[in-house]
Amino acid sequence: MRVLVVGSGGREHALAWKLAQSSQVTKVFCVPGNGGTATHPKCVNMPMLPVDLEGIGRFALVQGVQLVVVGPEAPLALGLADHLREQGLLVLGPGRAGAQLEASKVWAKTLMQAEGIPTAPAQVFREVAPAQAYIEQQPLPVVVKVDGLAAGKGVTVAQTHAEAVQAVQAALVEGKFGAAGQQVLVETFLPGEEVSILALTDGKTLYPLLPAQDYKRVGVGDTGPNTGGMGACAPVPWMTTALQQRVEREIFQPLLAGLQRRGIDYRGVIYAGLMVTPAGDPVVVEFNCRFGDPETQAILPLLDSCLLELAVACAQGRLAEVPPPVWKPGYTATVVLASGGYPGEFVKGYPVRGLDLAEATGALVFHSGTRRERNQIFTDGGRVLSVTGYGPTLEAALAQAYGAVKHISFTDCYYRDDIGWRLRRA
Repeated sequence: MRVLVVGSGGREHALAWKLAQSSQVTKVFCVPGNGGTATHPKCVNMPMLPVDLEGIGRFALVQGVQLVVVGPEAPLALGLADHLREQGLLVLGPGRAGAQLEASKVWAKTLMQAEGIPTAPAQVFREVAPAQAYIEQQPLPVVVKVDGLAAGKGVTVAQTHAEAVQAVQAALVEGKFGAAGQQVLVETFLPGEEVSILALTDGKTLYPLLPAQDYKRVGVGDTGPNTGGMGACAPVPWMTTALQQRVEREIFQPLLAGLQRRGIDYRGVIYAGLMVTPAGDPVVVEFNCRFGDPETQAILPLLDSCLLELAVACAQGRLAEVPPPVWKPGYTATVVLASGGYPGEFVKGYPVRGLDLAEATGALVFHSGTRRERNQIFTDGGRVLSVTGYGPTLEAALAQAYGAVKHISFTDCYYRDDIGWRLRRA
């Protein structure tokens, strides 16, 4: 079977790596891929834009691709899955209507409120003055979210009212996020512990994956601006079976029912970013319409089932016919190595050294923002690499990950040295 993976990040490298483990897979086309997928024996990089709907469709048909797995949210929001399905292709990824879960926080909030899914109270604003008046009446901290896609950088957890108003002005007046920031949500801050629950679904049946905890802030101790993610750990020890059952019963099942009522045939991944409150109640912070990054790099190494079988069953609408995922014992920890300056401005093009030594430790090195030229890997993005360690305990997994990280070097390399700190504390 020939598979096509759309995207260029660490998530897509992990997906290609896991899909290629199936004996049924003969080739994995990566559009556009990165320096890591360029070296995998079953993978072939194709220099096309992930948002080139027509080009990807033509390429998939000419190459006899039998399954397309869409990694990033942007092509899903543009309708890539719809376009490919119209060509008769199997796709793991929701259509444009389902992708609104992530593409419009206002749409998702309205859906959650209508279906009784627990989420933070929020108000929608398109002008600064009423938003400011509302913000000044809210307890601190207060959360400001732009409506549309902002690569994980459109959320501000403001510690002062002035900071929250500035976030609103940056979106609505200064146009910092373009069309994505034409309206904003002002939300009540939710205290508690964060957890990410990803689930595979064919729109009827739903299989949750292992819970993970990611670390979005750029700075040690979860300080500084939000990023796409600086690390992740899986599973989450305090996510008991009873709590996971509550998440499925109170969040995922009402969401599926709500999508069905709206005529949305959702086949792909639902990512629920949750806050578990001090009272022990799971509350939705956000939904995403795809695999997480870097959660995928932590979760897939623990998957003992065939990802290809699960993905095809989702795409064909027959997930109930295959067994639920089986998991390896133990823990994983993923540490992201980023370019200095990320999530702001950064420089590309630095050579990356020590990858062989890092992999020799037993850790997995997933490429994100890299490119390969003349057998040399160079930095080519904000998040450059994701290094995943595995072990019987979280401490062992972290030790392997950080042991491998120490072998890798490139100019202005930056990473957090405290990934997993919240789980250690818990």
